[in-house]
Amino acid sequence: MPTIDLGPLGAVLSPAEDGYVSRAAELEQAGYSTIWITGGPMSDLSQLADVVRGTTTATIASGIIPVVRFPSYDVITLYSSLRDTHPGRFVVGLGGAHGPDPMGTLSSYLDRLDGAVPQEARVMAALGPRMVELSRDRASGAFPVLVTPDYVAEMRSLLGADSTLAVEQLVVLEDDPATARALARNPLGFLGAVPAYQASFRRQGFSADEGADLSDRLVDGLVAWGDDDAISARLGALRASGADHVAISVVADGSVTLEQWERVATLAA
Repeated sequence: MPTIDLGPLGAVLSPAEDGYVSRAAELEQAGYSTIWITGGPMSDLSQLADVVRGTTTATIASGIIPVVRFPSYDVITLYSSLRDTHPGRFVVGLGGAHGPDPMGTLSSYLDRLDGAVPQEARVMAALGPRMVELSRDRASGAFPVLVTPDYVAEMRSLLGADSTLAVEQLVVLEDDPATARALARNPLGFLGAVPAYQASFRRQGFSADEGADLSDRLVDGLVAWGDDDAISARLGALRASGADHVAISVVADGSVTLEQWERVATLAA
């Protein structure tokens, strides 16, 4: 299976943010090769098309489309339209299956995409080994978040050399430990309440209590924070562990500025 080329550095944006299309264009100019649009706050798949049309060269990826909310035929329609008008610029990131048989739900969804959305244009949200294997077998890449460099190495081994490993990394541009950890706990508190993330934390060696309390060790293991050297070292550690692509999600007290995005791009270079 061909490896999808996302470039070295990505940026994660929410379609709920004001001006997300224009910000995507700015980040493209700042050196981010792929712009990931989060699926949780997405109200319509047309928001993805808006970002593709509002940029010129960056790959635009859904990170991720929840399959329980958006029918497969809508994804096929979107992909087919963008393939014709902006060939090679849209990557379909999928996940978000719930219920008694999430793997079966995802497999059936992928069956419906076969022949319309090629594997080389698909990536899968992945935390556990079964999702990594599904990413390897039914897509061209895996897209985990809240993972340590050591766990990235395990995922790389399971995924194999012929699939792309794109890792989302939360970054806090703050070197005061108390302030940085407090900011990091905002998204961790939300995601950490989800059973799939709780299981992922345990697989990575964090105890149930650490996950429930959002311990300092858990925060420090999953979120990049500190001075420029510390953040640069963390991004380098992900690549050394096998990540082909690092997608940055900047966590800040308020709106993230373009200057902060540009600073991270410099640290990741």
